[in-house]
Amino acid sequence: MTGFLRLAAAVCLAAALSQFPAFSDQYVQRLGGQVDALSRVAAEFDASARAAGLTRNEALADLSGSAFRDTHQANMRAVFARLDRARADLQMLRLAGPLERMLLPHRLRDPETLAATWGDFRPAVPVTAAGLGAAGIGLALGWCLAALPGLIFRRRQDRPGWR
Repeated sequence: MTGFLRLAAAVCLAAALSQFPAFSDQYVQRLGGQVDALSRVAAEFDASARAAGLTRNEALADLSGSAFRDTHQANMRAVFARLDRARADLQMLRLAGPLERMLLPHRLRDPETLAATWGDFRPAVPVTAAGLGAAGIGLALGWCLAALPGLIFRRRQDRPGWR
């Protein structure tokens, strides 16, 4: 029975991890779109600032004095911060291969992009080398993880040297 449960856990994790390369590809595509859109907003803000003879920071500082201006200033600061994070994440994710991205889950941190990707993602049979590789990693991890409870909770008398 333990062997069957171990195999079931391994197959489940293999199936789940086999989807990661395709999911991360879709996330990278969406993140690229977010970077493009945020870059346009930043460029338009910078152009408006230059037309007024201001730097970005001077223009942001000028956005204060009323509830609307203070809110707009906070929104623009959030846009610039999100753009910087998204650009850095996109660069790292583009450099990494599909299986290498499994080591970079912290770079899939844009909540809006992650939610949109998850909302549209449909699992498929992994016929790519990366998908099959991820499935193999999942199978091995699932097999090992499913063995842990048996190793941890094994009765004392079954252990060598406990008689």
